[in-house]
This record gives sequence, structure tokens and C-alpha cells, in this order.
Amino acid sequence: MSSHTPATDVLVLGGAGVDTIIHVPELPLPYADSYMIDSGIRTRAGQTGDFVALGLAALGLRTHHLDLLGADPEGDLVRALHREHGIGLTALPQPAGTKRAVNLVGPDGRRLSLYDTSRARPGDRFPPELLRMLAGASRHVHVTITQPCAEALPVLTATGVPLSTDLHDWDGENPYHEPFAHAADVVFLSASALTDPERTMRRIAERGRAEVVVATAGAEGAYLLADGELTRVPAALPPAPVVDSNGAGDAFAAAFLYGRLAGEPPETCARYGATAGAHACTVPASRAESMDRDELLERAARARP
Repeated sequence: MSSHTPATDVLVLGGAGVDTIIHVPELPLPYADSYMIDSGIRTRAGQTGDFVALGLAALGLRTHHLDLLGADPEGDLVRALHREHGIGLTALPQPAGTKRAVNLVGPDGRRLSLYDTSRARPGDRFPPELLRMLAGASRHVHVTITQPCAEALPVLTATGVPLSTDLHDWDGENPYHEPFAHAADVVFLSASALTDPERTMRRIAERGRAEVVVATAGAEGAYLLADGELTRVPAALPPAPVVDSNGAGDAFAAAFLYGRLAGEPPETCARYGATAGAHACTVPASRAESMDRDELLERAARARP
């Protein structure tokens, strides 16, 4: 690898899109002919890659985002979000349109996401030369599991740049997630669909190249596997009432990566992640808002055991 100083701290690959947020009276939502939504129905830019990029940039990291976007109003929202927050964006044309989803949010902050999978084509690819150029100019690459990021993994691993990924609610069995799990140096996932988080985490480390595996468990904190040792990370106390869990995992990942790139040990990185994740749960889904570095460090220091 070149000895030059990378121009970007983190390249975020994939996961750009738009969500429509609907606050519902309960989840699961009982069948009815119609519901009156007094809180409004709002569409805003921000899916997993957008939120990770937003969190990284708010923490002072030089961030660039690469994905496919449509020439549509939804794509314009994504472009505007990046301009507003000073995040570099390389948007390749997507004739199928910009990725979009509908999030149903319950009174307790839980969410149910409905993803529109028609906004992709089987032949979609990131140009290998573009991947090499952007990855080579970065200290780290965070790869979302959205299509077509799986096809980019061989090119990215060949660059030698450290990788991370978030498997979200993987059940430990779905083969789609395995290439991501085995290619990344840092693997995040939710424990929500795992009957035995430790078993899945150790299997990721044994079969892939992960140095660190983190399984988030909501109000129960997280599991951290580093250097072969599994520890429990306590949940951070939310600074305000919990209103929405949307984006909490992305905030955790961004703050963890901030700590890792700052040279902090995995335990400190996980405490940063828990702190940022708790903050994200207090932010309404209709807003795209992340903690800044000073706030993160102050709250994490107060939470230090």
C-alpha cells in the first residue's frame, strides 16, 4: 500500500435511500380499513449507509459515500442531505430508482420496516476501478449489505484497506450475509434473531477475518468479541425519552468506528457505540440527527465503569 496520507477517513459503500415514517398506535398493527395518523406521514432521506455516514461526519471524520441513486425526487433528497452535512457523495445512476422504505414506528419506539426491493437490477455493479480509487484514498471502508455491495467485496479485500459491515438482524443462517461476515475486519449485527449470540459471533471470527464482532441487544446492551474473549457491554442510559429505535445500530457502528480509528481499545469503542445508540433512540425518525464528538466523549466518560 502507498505511504501517502489517505484523503478520506471512511468510505461508506451502499445503503443510500429514503424512508417514509408513519407512527402507528401499536405494533403489530391490527387489520383495519383505515387509520388516522395525527402525527403526520413524513418522507426523509436516510437509510443505513446515509445514517452511518452522517454519524461519522458528525464525529469529525472525513467521510465519503458511494451508491447508486435514481434521477427522481427521492434521489434529490439524498443528495441534499449529503450537501447539508458536508459529506462527499459519488452517486452512480440507477434507472430503477432510489431505494426507499416505509417504517412503521410504535409508541415504544420499536419499528417495522418495509423495503422496496424493486429499486435494484440483478446486473447492478460498482465499477472496479472506481472502488479501487475511492478505497485506496480511505483509511477504512464500511460496507452495507444492500445490493450490489456483495459483488464489490473481492475488489475491496484486494486493496488491503480495513473493512467493516453491519449484518443487521441476521439469523446466522441466511447465506446472503456470509460473504460480508467473512470479509470484514469488524462485524456488527443485531442479536434480535439469534438464539445463541456467542455461537454465531465465534463462528464469524473463525470462518472469516474479523478481529472484532459486536452483537447489539437493545436495552440489554451488547456482546463484544475481541481477542477471543466475549464480554458484555452495558446499555447506555438514554439522555431523553426513547421515541424511535430507527438508526440506533447505525449510530453504534459510526461511534465504534470513530473509536477504532482513534486507536482506542475495543471496550472503549463499544462504550462509544452504546452511548451513540442510546442517543439515537431519543431522536424522532423524521429527523436525521447525530451526536457530535464533544457530546459523545463527555457522555461516554460519565458512563465509564
